[in-house]
Amino acid sequence: MGFPIGYSEIFVPTIFLHTLSILGLIRNLISSLFHFLGLPDLIEPDFVFPEAQNRLPNADTQAPMSAILIRELLPVVKFESLADPPESCAVCLHEFDRGEEIRWLRNCRHVFHTGCLDRWIDCDQKTCPLCRTQFVPDDMREEFCQQLWAASGVA
Repeated sequence: MGFPIGYSEIFVPTIFLHTLSILGLIRNLISSLFHFLGLPDLIEPDFVFPEAQNRLPNADTQAPMSAILIRELLPVVKFESLADPPESCAVCLHEFDRGEEIRWLRNCRHVFHTGCLDRWIDCDQKTCPLCRTQFVPDDMREEFCQQLWAASGVA
């Protein structure tokens, strides 16, 4: 048994798929032309969910105070100084270069590119992106909270 060879063409004709492809190409050409001429885009950019857009920091917003303190707490080391380094960053999946500066997490010993982990921290995350272990070790938590209170100006 099985499906006839032309079964897919009954539901989605090939001409329809080609038409959609051509329309997509025309849309991209018009958008590129507008961008090249410096005109405002008439075509809406790709949709971004509002709640996801609010969570992503942009260049105009300042990082939360906790993110700044966590960055000071986490060491930045050279990749070649690690004894048993991983092959790649778990956030971007790119391999580490020899002279690259990386962030080494004290609690879980995971290693990430500095930029990858900093973007994660800027989203007000306080745990390892790989295993969800807290960035701040237990023995430093009280000191961290005091610094956070002092920096916020509440106390």
